[in-house]
Amino acid sequence: MKKLALCLLLSLTACGGSREFSRASFNGPLQCAPYARSRTGLQLSGAAASWWRQSAGHYARSHSPTPGSVLVFRATSRVPSGHVSIVRKQISSRTILVDHANWEPGRIDRNVPITDVSPDHDWTLVRVWWAPIHGLGRRAYPAYGFVSASGPDDAS
Repeated sequence: MKKLALCLLLSLTACGGSREFSRASFNGPLQCAPYARSRTGLQLSGAAASWWRQSAGHYARSHSPTPGSVLVFRATSRVPSGHVSIVRKQISSRTILVDHANWEPGRIDRNVPITDVSPDHDWTLVRVWWAPIHGLGRRAYPAYGFVSASGPDDAS
């Protein structure tokens, strides 16, 4: 179990997209930020967690998911560079399906459920599907909200 946790932590540090990794490295070249940038056209770079700050005044920010928007995870000790996921579809007021890279080491995952568990129902705390256990992960991850190339900016 400790090995799995360490592997997950190490793999998620690659989400920043600001460093190059060789194919021989543990993380490989697949990272969440470059993947999201290539799929959405958002011109944001660097650590995934910095996308929220960078997007202010340039892109719409919201606490409501819309298809094509990007959920921006905060940096934590478990996810030091943060993480970004692309909203594919909203299933209910508290569940979305996303596509993202490197949540599971070295993989692109599609149609992954993420559930809002925030007390104010504002998508600032989420649980993410973890395929190895075939269910939502036990941990909740803090998030800033959603960034998109269009729509009103209703978040601060």
